[in-house]
Amino acid sequence: MIAKKDFENMRKELDNLDNQREILIRKSRDIVKLSKKVIYSVHRNEIKQAGDFVKQITSSVAELDKTAKKTPMFYYSGPFKIAIQEFVEAVCYYEFVKNKKIPSAKELKVDTEYYLLGLCDLTGELVRKAINSAINNDYDKALFIKKFVNDIYNELMLFEFRNELRKKFDSIKYDLKKLDELALGIKLKK
Repeated sequence: MIAKKDFENMRKELDNLDNQREILIRKSRDIVKLSKKVIYSVHRNEIKQAGDFVKQITSSVAELDKTAKKTPMFYYSGPFKIAIQEFVEAVCYYEFVKNKKIPSAKELKVDTEYYLLGLCDLTGELVRKAINSAINNDYDKALFIKKFVNDIYNELMLFEFRNELRKKFDSIKYDLKKLDELALGIKLKK
């Protein structure tokens, strides 16, 4: 004989899990959107507006973290992982432009792997900032960014990355190549 009550409980459990997953996906999507707002505001030199978005995104990440921790498998899910690495990229970019430094994983209260993924993505935004700085004849800023990305690369070279982190880390080499070419162009111009 089938224990119908057990099957009913399992259905409720899976329905609840599905509802929680939908909430996590929605919150993750909102964080990705906010990350883009932070980055675009910084690129447009709207630092105050970017700071407001940073406050919003930090609060949203805290909420997302609570949601994910209720169901541990969500903590390692794709939407959560992407949201956190986008958060790291956006806040680090904001802090770099505003204060010439980036916050640590501990300061951002994020997992090391997700922090490193976001940091690898950060270099692409820094390349864009360096190119725009050079276009605007701010060569010192462009060269400072090149040195900073080089420092990140040198630190990350000491890790033994695998899988996704390895691929993202490898992309920094291409970012550095662009920055080297930019620096050479600046030197030749001077």
